[in-house]
Amino acid sequence: MKKIARLSFFYSMLGMFLGLFYREFTKMNNFTGETSLAVLHTHVLVLGVFFLLILLGLEKGFELMKNEKFNRFFITYNVGLLLSVIMMAIRGVIEVLNLEVSSMIDSMISGFAGLGHITMTIAYILFFLMLLNRIKEIENK
Repeated sequence: MKKIARLSFFYSMLGMFLGLFYREFTKMNNFTGETSLAVLHTHVLVLGVFFLLILLGLEKGFELMKNEKFNRFFITYNVGLLLSVIMMAIRGVIEVLNLEVSSMIDSMISGFAGLGHITMTIAYILFFLMLLNRIKEIENK
């Protein structure tokens, strides 16, 4: 359970940092348009902090960490989330600085962001399979 709580704390600090970065980076560059950086703070808080806090509560009630799929889910989820966050941050910095990037670089950013989202989707599937399996085990006792 400590692993989940510590990672939730890490994401809370990352979310706060990214909110501060968005505010100061856009101010420093006199940027007033729309950017991916604006939603990065919220994404990290909801997907990193709140989801993990919910997971912590579910762990307490269902002992999900005892499932052999838990580590696979946990690693997959965090890799997907971090990859998505990194790509959103890169996209946002490019938007704020109004950098000209080649279509290949633009496609790579979108591709890696897509891979992050796909990885998180796989993790959610693992999570729900794990949760439903645990509920079934409890009901059959």
